[in-house]
Amino acid sequence: MSDRYADEVVIRRILLESRTWAFVGLRDNPGRTAYDMAQLLQSRGKTIVPVHPDAATVLGEPGVASLAELPSPVNVVGVYRRAEHAGQVTDEAIELFRSYGPRTDGEIRAIWYPLDVVDEAAAARAADAGLDVVMNRCPAIEWARLRLPR
Repeated sequence: MSDRYADEVVIRRILLESRTWAFVGLRDNPGRTAYDMAQLLQSRGKTIVPVHPDAATVLGEPGVASLAELPSPVNVVGVYRRAEHAGQVTDEAIELFRSYGPRTDGEIRAIWYPLDVVDEAAAARAADAGLDVVMNRCPAIEWARLRLPR
């Protein structure tokens, strides 16, 4: 895998300037990585939206069953599903961001694939659609590595 989707400038901008993250695959299970990352980003001031077929409340935030059911715009879609599902989630994210209309100057529209979620074809589709893409990176590790403010 290349580092095409590990641009430090993009990672820094997403982590610092995004406001709302949709966590696809997030459920109320503290033993899962998605839960840890959602909790971390929430502690850094981000609004998180759990996206899971159960549509359960997680970390005090009401969940939705799919990206199409999001109640308001998000900046980042985190793909916390196995890699074989990344393509489908990516296509749904592309449609979601297209539904927002033209991108405004400085607006964050991104898809984040965490560690071990690698789908080069899906990432290329997202990039071709004008989204910022980060792949095979952990928000917690990147936050610490870049020495971003808490």
